Amino acid sequence: MSLIRWSPFGEVTTAFDRLVPSEFMNWPRLSMGNGQKVEWAPSADISETDKEYLIRAELPAVKKEDVKVSYEDGVITIKGERKQQKDEKTEKFHRVESFYGSFERGFSLPDNVDADKIHCESKDGIVTVHIPKTESVKPKAKQIAVQ
Repeated sequence: MSLIRWSPFGEVTTAFDRLVPSEFMNWPRLSMGNGQKVEWAPSADISETDKEYLIRAELPAVKKEDVKVSYEDGVITIKGERKQQKDEKTEKFHRVESFYGSFERGFSLPDNVDADKIHCESKDGIVTVHIPKTESVKPKAKQIAVQ
């Protein structure tokens, strides 16, 4: 007798894979949750050091002039557009897997950021947003009299 690993959702996954073609699985996000439609959204990595938070958004083939980064009400927004280049009129595409058009990503930030010192840079198709931290004020211990 041999052991067979039980997968409780295996049958559901198999049925779903048969019903939904694999081409649909790679579609970009079609809604950002606030009702706004987008064609695609770049992937992003968020990290933290002792002095700052970092957001690295992958934006290959997007010119830095086509990217806008803004901060408002505790949210960093990265938006822009990747334009499709049509240089060759005789070129016949057999498959296009790249996404083109407008994009927008928003990231909520904690309260301990220095909004006046936020800056960003673009290098090798990655936009890096540097978000400096402020000194967190620790509340002082205090005795409260019982009345």
